[in-house]
Amino acid sequence: MRTALFLLLLMALAAVPGSVYPQRSADPNGVRLYFSQQPELAAVLDSLQLFDVYTSVWFSAIYILLFVSLVGCVIPRTKVHYNALRAKPVKTPELLTRMPVHQIGSKRVSLEAAQEVLKQRGFRVAVQGNSVSAEKGYLKETGNLVFHYSLLAVLIAVGVGGGFSYSGQRVLVEGETFVNNLASYDAFSPGPLFFEEELQPYSLTLNKFNVLYDLQNPANLGQPIDFIAEVTVSTTQETSEGIVRVNHPLPVPGANVYLTGNGFAPVITVRDGEGNVAYTGPVVYLPQDGNMTSIGVIKVPDANPEQIGMISFFYPTVTELESGAYTSIYPDPIDPLLTFNVYTGDLGLDSGIPRNVYALDVSDMELVAGRDAPNPALELRIGESAALPNGLGTVSFDGLLRFASLDVAFNPGGIWVLIFSFIALFAVVISLSVVRRRVWVRIGDERIEYAGLARGDDEQLEQIVTEIKEEIEGRSA
Repeated sequence: MRTALFLLLLMALAAVPGSVYPQRSADPNGVRLYFSQQPELAAVLDSLQLFDVYTSVWFSAIYILLFVSLVGCVIPRTKVHYNALRAKPVKTPELLTRMPVHQIGSKRVSLEAAQEVLKQRGFRVAVQGNSVSAEKGYLKETGNLVFHYSLLAVLIAVGVGGGFSYSGQRVLVEGETFVNNLASYDAFSPGPLFFEEELQPYSLTLNKFNVLYDLQNPANLGQPIDFIAEVTVSTTQETSEGIVRVNHPLPVPGANVYLTGNGFAPVITVRDGEGNVAYTGPVVYLPQDGNMTSIGVIKVPDANPEQIGMISFFYPTVTELESGAYTSIYPDPIDPLLTFNVYTGDLGLDSGIPRNVYALDVSDMELVAGRDAPNPALELRIGESAALPNGLGTVSFDGLLRFASLDVAFNPGGIWVLIFSFIALFAVVISLSVVRRRVWVRIGDERIEYAGLARGDDEQLEQIVTEIKEEIEGRSA
């Protein structure tokens, strides 16, 4: 049991990094952002599987060892408890005076009266010569065993549920539609027993994303108090409207949709040096602070005469610091501003190496606009456009949309984990509240003895023995 408790504590400690570092299964965008901000540290953490804690080798090893330890602990105890339930109460000790509670009766009583009183109080009773031996409180060990079996069931439910589960992430901009197939996910983490054919057909459209801010409490002025994603879900049978909130998932066929993040998606159009539209559409900007200062990357591989890359910053409510740098002082877009650092050269998209859409590799590119560049960074407000340096074309800020990061998850073991967790909680309450007690009544030639013994501390034992003595004497009279 000590080993099982140690492993349980170790598993709890091993789960801590899963709350400290973003996990690929729940927040792949956060992992990408971590790699872009701290690439060297991220590489070390990734080698230690700290971005995949719950599927890591070391976490799985602790999980399996805990399971084996619990099985090895519970089965022998079950056998001992089963034999104890079938056995008669223990033999009456020769020296009852050595018991924690010992009393001498003042009246003559009968064994029959003692037997009846003890049975009515829920004791298992055995008459042994001139004495009665009684025991109760086996429910304590039963609760203890049920608790451990429930823990085993939770581990099994987690393992089996994880095998058939899946989790997929998708970033949706207002107006975009997601269709439930593997190609539509930005990231997808299936369990080892999951098959693509299990995905049920439906589509989900993000109609509107709203953020409510606290405008009443001066101490929390401007803090978000609610995030509301208004969506339309279309299945093969019907179309319905729904809302996704934080901690309020939306049920869809075969899964639940969770809201895990949000931000802004400015609508940008880039024309190349020949006047052709090389890129147009919303660009997802990743928030960097509580006031939604965000960073985005625009890659224009089809621009002529050169490929264009831009690292852009978005400030919902812009203000200029004394240093000359910009920052946002409020998360809602009251005075939005976009700035662009412009690069030209090889984007590296033809190398065959997967590229992060939220990062720009500038190793083979030249900075032509921005700090320490021949030209200053471009600045745009909604509806404005600006010429790119060196006749590269133009960029325009056409509008502003919001995006929502959605997590589509299915885990059939979740309900069983909840059920067995409640059973374990109920069982441990019983185990802690029930006291194992033994009571003896010996009718001798010279005196009547009453004695009691409890496993562990029992402040009520003396009172219980006194009540039993009084009831037996009253019934015998």
